[in-house]
Amino acid sequence: MRRNLVPTIVIAVLGLMFGALYRYLHDPANEADIANYLRSSLHGAGLALAGWAVRLYFTSRSSAWVRRWPLAVELIIRSIAMAVVVATLAAALEVILYDQRIDRSWLLHDYPLIIGLTFFGSMLIGAIYELVLLVGGRTLVNVMLGRYRRPIREERVLLFLDLVGSTTLAERMGEVRVQDLLTRFFYDIDQAIVAHGGEVHAYVGDEVIVTWPVSARPQRAYVDCFFAIQDRIAALAGQYSKEFGLVPQFRAGIHAGPVVISECGDSRRQVAYFGDTVNVAARLQAHCKEAGRPLLVSGALFRLLPNGGNLAVDALGPTQLRGRSAPIEIFAVARPEHRA
Repeated sequence: MRRNLVPTIVIAVLGLMFGALYRYLHDPANEADIANYLRSSLHGAGLALAGWAVRLYFTSRSSAWVRRWPLAVELIIRSIAMAVVVATLAAALEVILYDQRIDRSWLLHDYPLIIGLTFFGSMLIGAIYELVLLVGGRTLVNVMLGRYRRPIREERVLLFLDLVGSTTLAERMGEVRVQDLLTRFFYDIDQAIVAHGGEVHAYVGDEVIVTWPVSARPQRAYVDCFFAIQDRIAALAGQYSKEFGLVPQFRAGIHAGPVVISECGDSRRQVAYFGDTVNVAARLQAHCKEAGRPLLVSGALFRLLPNGGNLAVDALGPTQLRGRSAPIEIFAVARPEHRA
């Protein structure tokens, strides 16, 4: 709810502004009074919020049924719903705000026009939105600006998070059923990732890779993201138990350091991360099982955390991770109430 509060306010304000602008540009000068500007502003805000409400529904868990269809069908269903809701509300607001009757001519000409324009506008915006989801908003902007056409070195935080026991689950539940579990799990944790400023770089099998630019100021968002994922899955434990007969368990490793980022490929382009930082983050996550800890961070990441934070920290000392010759400093991090 809090995540959508600011966008809702912004959309309402934009609707008010566009409603007033429409009145200014299209209505006769003799109707330019405060009452009519107020009505037009409320009309614009109502339509904007109606469209936003439709979008929120189709990005919520309640709309899981439509995501089982092909993307083209999903876009059509969403656009039809958007068009009908916006056009119907436009007619209702004409009656409520202007005390005008909806005559036969309006229903035969204006109403279908509003539905058609809203439908095609929704299809276009929906297609762009799906492209952003497939590529990632920040990545798409960087690709459009050509930032990664040549390899570039950046300081990054990488979180590798892995579902525990996925191979055993596949043997017990079947691969298709486990994929259903993974799809649900990745969907449910996305809100926690976004809320803490993270960006999903990739899903690799039963693993998700999250990245942040290294902040100039110490911050806990990197580890708090993991704790928020814990809280999210704990809150949905009943639903997972009912549907899958288990609650997902997961482990994560977080490391910070220089990463080389570049576009790769031709027929299918991808922004790829290279370097020792990527390897260390992956090895940290794998080492969680041996260490018996759900979250391990490197010394480089630990130094980015603010001092005096309410964290339970166990220094595991210099550790030689699999596949690396030089040991690195490792810390097990938890909230005090979850300390092992």
